[in-house]
Amino acid sequence: MVDPQLEIEPYLEAAAQKSMRVTHIIETHIQADHVSGARRLAAATGAPVFFHESADVHFPHVSVTDGEEHEMGNVRMTFLHTPGHTPDGVSIVVTDRTRGPEPWFVLTGDTLLAGGVGRPDLLGEGAEAALAEQLYESIYDKLLKLPDHIEVYPAHFGGAACGKGLSGKPGSTIGFERRFNPALQFTSKAEFLRFVLADLPPQPEVFALNRRRNLTGE
Repeated sequence: MVDPQLEIEPYLEAAAQKSMRVTHIIETHIQADHVSGARRLAAATGAPVFFHESADVHFPHVSVTDGEEHEMGNVRMTFLHTPGHTPDGVSIVVTDRTRGPEPWFVLTGDTLLAGGVGRPDLLGEGAEAALAEQLYESIYDKLLKLPDHIEVYPAHFGGAACGKGLSGKPGSTIGFERRFNPALQFTSKAEFLRFVLADLPPQPEVFALNRRRNLTGE
C-alpha cells in the first residue's frame, strides 16, 4: 500500500476480497495534505512502513535508499530518491514480470504530477530555492530518463494544493508529460526554477499540522 489515507478499512476490505495481504506500506514522502494512515495500517496488518532514509520520522519504520529493490513474487519495486517537493521524496518504478521483463509504471508521489510538478515551498521560507533545484534534478536526471511508454501514477491530481495547474487525470505517461507538461518545456534549469517558484498559492494552514503529525505518527 502506497500513501495510505487515515481511513484504512477500504484497503483491508480490498485485500480480503482478493485473498491478499498487505506486506509493504510505503510513504512516497512526509505528507502535508492529509494525515497518514500508515501507522494504523501497520498495526492492523503487521506490515512495516517504508520511508526514504532521509525522512526524519519518530516512530518505527524501515529506511530505503536510492536504487534499492524489493521483490514481491512477480513484482519488483525499485526506489528512486526524488527530492524536491520534500527532501525525502521517493518514486517507485514497478516491474510486473507477468506482463514483461521491463518496468511498466512509476509511482511518482508529489514529484511529477499530471500537468505539473510538486511545489517546493512547503518547508517554509528559505528552503524553496534549494528544493526547486532538487526537484529539477529529480525530474530531469531520473524520471525523464525513463522510457516514454512508462505510465505515471502520482499521489494527487487536479484540485490538490500540492502543485499548480494539475490535470484532472489521475495518471499519465512519461512521454505525454515530456511533451505537454508546462513545467517540462524549458531548455534551461534557470527557466525551470523560475517557473516552479512563481505564483505559488499560500499553502493551507493545516499542512504544517498534518506534516508534524505524520512525522511523529500521533
